Amino acid sequence: MSEYIDIHVDYDDDPDVARLTTNLDLAPDGPESYPDRAAGDEGSPLAQYLFGIEGLAALDIDGSVLVVRREPESEWHALIDEISAALKEFFL
Repeated sequence: MSEYIDIHVDYDDDPDVARLTTNLDLAPDGPESYPDRAAGDEGSPLAQYLFGIEGLAALDIDGSVLVVRREPESEWHALIDEISAALKEFFL
């Protein structure tokens, strides 16, 4: 396990979608897709952990990539900060 997590953010043409690429394998058992919070509550431990973040609406996890959909009223900078902190806490 790496001693740090590198996270790079790319924003989609859709203003409510962002792609976070990390240096970790976030889905070792294969791709995961959670179209809403209810699906995330039944998902992998990582998905359940991330859906504890207010403002996260949907999540896809594939390898080292998270594709995140936010609630429209959520601010990206705050949501990205919370996701980054959650990943560090979960993996380190």
